[in-house]
Amino acid sequence: MSVNQQAHTGPPYGQPQPGYQGFQQPAYGGQSLPGAPQSQYGAYNGPVPGYQQPVPPQGSLRAPPTSGAPPPASGASHPSGHVAYSQFEHGDVQNGIPASAAPMQRPPASQPFLPGSAPTPVSQMSTFQQYGPPPGSVQQLRNHMAGMTIGSTAASAPPPAGLGYASVPPVSGSVSATGSGLYTPYSASQGPPPPSVSQALPVAQPLFPGQTIPTQRLPAQVPGFTPPPPSTGVGPSSYPPTTGAPRPPAMPGPPLPGQTLAGPPSSQPNHVSSPPPPSTMAGLHPGPPMSGLHGPPPPTHPPQPGYQMQQNGSFGQMRGPQPNYGGAYPGAPNYGSPPGPPPPPKRLDPDSIPSPIQVIEDDRNNRGSEPFVTGVRGQVPPLVTTNFLVKDQGNASPRYIRCTSYNIPCTSDMAKQSQVPLAAVIKPLATLPPEETLPYLVDHGESGPVRCNRCKAYMCPFMQFIEGGRRFQCCFCSCVTEVPPHYFQHLDHTGKRVDFYDRPELSLGSYEFLATVDYCKNNKFPSPPAFIFMIDVSYNAVKSGLVRLICEELKSLLDYLPREGNMEESAIRVGFVTYNKVLHFYNVKSSLAQPQMMVVSDVADMFVPLLDGFLVNVNESRTVIASLLDQIPEMFADTRETETVFAPVIQAGLEALKAAECAGKLFIFHTSLPVAEAPGKLKNRDDRKLINTDKEKTLFQPQTSFYNNLAKDCVAQGCCVDLFLFPNQYLDVATLGVVPYQTGGSIYKYAYFQLETDQYRFLNDLRRDVQKEVGFDAVMRVRTSTGIRATDFFGAFYMSNTTDVEMAGLDCDKTITVEFKHDDKLSEDSGALLQCALLYTSCAGQRRLRIHNLSLNCCTQLADLYRNCETDTLINYLAKYAYRGVLSSPVKTVRDALINQCAQILACYRKNCASPSSAGQLILPECMKLLPVYLNCVLKSDVLQPGPEVTTDDRAYIRQLVTSMDVAETNVFFYPRLLPLTKADVDSDSLPAAIRNSEERLSKGDIYLLENGLNIFVWVGVNVQQSLIQNLFGVSSFSQISNALSTLPVLENPFSKKVRSVVDMLQGQRSRYMKLIIVKQEDKLEMLFRHFLVEDKSLSGGASYVDFLCHMHKEIRQLLS
Repeated sequence: MSVNQQAHTGPPYGQPQPGYQGFQQPAYGGQSLPGAPQSQYGAYNGPVPGYQQPVPPQGSLRAPPTSGAPPPASGASHPSGHVAYSQFEHGDVQNGIPASAAPMQRPPASQPFLPGSAPTPVSQMSTFQQYGPPPGSVQQLRNHMAGMTIGSTAASAPPPAGLGYASVPPVSGSVSATGSGLYTPYSASQGPPPPSVSQALPVAQPLFPGQTIPTQRLPAQVPGFTPPPPSTGVGPSSYPPTTGAPRPPAMPGPPLPGQTLAGPPSSQPNHVSSPPPPSTMAGLHPGPPMSGLHGPPPPTHPPQPGYQMQQNGSFGQMRGPQPNYGGAYPGAPNYGSPPGPPPPPKRLDPDSIPSPIQVIEDDRNNRGSEPFVTGVRGQVPPLVTTNFLVKDQGNASPRYIRCTSYNIPCTSDMAKQSQVPLAAVIKPLATLPPEETLPYLVDHGESGPVRCNRCKAYMCPFMQFIEGGRRFQCCFCSCVTEVPPHYFQHLDHTGKRVDFYDRPELSLGSYEFLATVDYCKNNKFPSPPAFIFMIDVSYNAVKSGLVRLICEELKSLLDYLPREGNMEESAIRVGFVTYNKVLHFYNVKSSLAQPQMMVVSDVADMFVPLLDGFLVNVNESRTVIASLLDQIPEMFADTRETETVFAPVIQAGLEALKAAECAGKLFIFHTSLPVAEAPGKLKNRDDRKLINTDKEKTLFQPQTSFYNNLAKDCVAQGCCVDLFLFPNQYLDVATLGVVPYQTGGSIYKYAYFQLETDQYRFLNDLRRDVQKEVGFDAVMRVRTSTGIRATDFFGAFYMSNTTDVEMAGLDCDKTITVEFKHDDKLSEDSGALLQCALLYTSCAGQRRLRIHNLSLNCCTQLADLYRNCETDTLINYLAKYAYRGVLSSPVKTVRDALINQCAQILACYRKNCASPSSAGQLILPECMKLLPVYLNCVLKSDVLQPGPEVTTDDRAYIRQLVTSMDVAETNVFFYPRLLPLTKADVDSDSLPAAIRNSEERLSKGDIYLLENGLNIFVWVGVNVQQSLIQNLFGVSSFSQISNALSTLPVLENPFSKKVRSVVDMLQGQRSRYMKLIIVKQEDKLEMLFRHFLVEDKSLSGGASYVDFLCHMHKEIRQLLS
């Protein structure tokens, strides 16, 4: 550890931070909205509680810039008020890992010098010197400063040029207090603060011009990888060339200790002063506004002192003293230079740390145009946020399987050393876009699919045919199996079968087999499945209008039951039950004139009072069903029954399916805690006092084991449960959710359901849920080649043994996440293989096997592992791992374990793969540079760090929801998408360019949309032009905009049409219909909206991105020392 680095003494993460200096700390949760019930967290399905109004920090929102300034280069990020969004916003932020075969280099952006930076005399050495022997040559010097290095500058470095803040350094002697947006005085007597960890991202001793925060890209071709040197030229026309490209010999870099250079010297004076920032701009570095043009600034201005040169995508600023991070120690000596006036400590510039928006944008530009061809082993697919086409040539599409790494360590020791989890997120029945072909169905007749004799793997493209095609060697276990006579085919001169391209199972990564009777329960083919609709008719459900709404919708919805390919009508039969304290079954046999009702009041011993006429064909019984749906709301219109049962309802559905000898799905519409005397009766055990105690885990556990046993029976029968909840108070989602969760079903929650605002969302969810593709009575097994095996599984399913994942139902939105561990060595030559086999019954009652195969590379060098990781999938796995952890461990333990594992992943990279550099620099692997920001979002999520307004039910609901999400859903859930609507081009079909999730990106004169897969917020700034408000909301002023809107008004003007089409486009991409919430700036709801600005500090004590990056850096340095 260098002499001038001070140990960090901040408190552990996750504790609420003291109030910021400079502006009043708001109080929260005080008032409730008129007419809305209190303590409801509207973000997750329900109206939103009131919050006390915070005092808005002065100047924290930027005013829209005016043009007339030199245009920023493409590396510059524009202030959020800016019209043009550069394709590369934050320098060379790249994503996607080079495929094992040919590394894909990205066109990086260069960071310009801002006009005006003059060379300074060499004699003014920067305050802090870097220790260590001087590099012997210019080349070594370049290597020393190479690769996108994430380092921070010494306190003397002013803000980076060309980034989102316009750049005039703040006056000497002022500090930007973290997050506050206001400057606080910094006394001269203190001396310059050392570049310590305590100052946010103390990421280096002096960051010389050109030296940077390395998120390193390792050139795939160099085994020992010296990262490419950064450009070292200094002067008006020297822009850093692209990383990874050969550099022209340029001027030698900045002097290091013991080295002097002639030519324009590059060290910075450490006492540049400038006029103090005007008070109106508190929190922003004033400076030339940026115009909307792209391209390098005209290199006509001579450089001025005070701007450090930025390497592509680097981040080099230091943050001032922060709450919970001790400031400088008083009187820090100036090493290596005469003491001068104290330099102004700087805030680490958020624009100079890795940006998710930039990475997503770069991946879209680089990989969105070409189809992703799956023929090559171990290729890393484009990001989930990129719209791309897949061509199956032997490996399953990334829509079906995504891995945390596509190049896995050969040995378990190497895997343990890196701590990178090896996992696959599998979505066996994923929906494909219309331009991609569905998996082919292969029918081998009575003999069934060809399989390996020993391990029972299914025929796939990686099996090796030998002895002229008479036998094949299994690619999973190496056993040799005879080819059945009917399957024999000759081999060509390359050893391939002549019918290779005619057989999907030999040439494609994904395909289906028609299963024989041996694959069926009790050795008989299954009957088509049934849907049973079970409606709560207690007082709350009737009074809210819910019962009438459901009955009206079912009349038309029953015509849209899922059907097989070209079938005229669906084979699914339907049945109806209503319930409160007792159950009512309905006979809707087609021969009846009127439906008949049968009541079962003995709920302790549930049975189905009728067989014939309960489950019917919709077309045959259409008139009787319509009559029943008309009568139900009238029959219970005057009910006074408030109590409900729950477990007997599931038992009734299960018994009905057993009697009909078929699988199926129960759609249960339920409103309250089941307190009526019956099996599975629950009590209210909600207790917020348990939060942050060792007993907090009980809030996530079911309060009785009754439902676990019931779930087991349901899975055995193929009875899947989808639960629609409409609670007005605590209802124990953790317990009620057990059966839906373990049967592969879904839970939907509409808190404080109100007909006028929530019906549209509920009906959309119900329609999609009834119509979507689903496999019944499903069993999934994942086989692997020798050397690794599946050891752990996450998702909505039941397991009765260690290998088979059983689901009563599996729909097209559900994923199963599988973790692999080594049980032997792997070889680089043969790689590793996975085969996921799903046996299920289709909606027409056909038994099928769906097979997905994937081949991965294996490596002996850690660098290859880190070059081929997929951060989005890694975060998906880590979130699920953590969300399962809260069932058995205190939440704090789970959070600490997450931080520790990620620190170990990054420390291992730093130690083994990065080129040597100062310990003060944070170095991230190129494809993991977003790991810290995304991990921080997981840590700040409501399950792991709830705010005061989040209910216990919300947490249990989110925990279950995330556990079966796919990678695209967790990506937008943890880092929501923020779009400036006022920047949208009304004439194009595309979405406006997204911006980063931080309050400082919002401008008062604009309207923004934020979506996270469950909600869409439309945030309206106080200074939005009146004409825009008129065009979007149909009212004449900001004050008239209603918060109660659940859909945008349909107005005939281009802006309204554009915004509604954006909303519709986003709704179409998500598996659930998102709740629309209108948020006016400085309104009560704004607190809720801010909760989703995940790069900022959260109200519940979660760190800002910048602070967390510092914390991660500290953890990594502790591990390395």
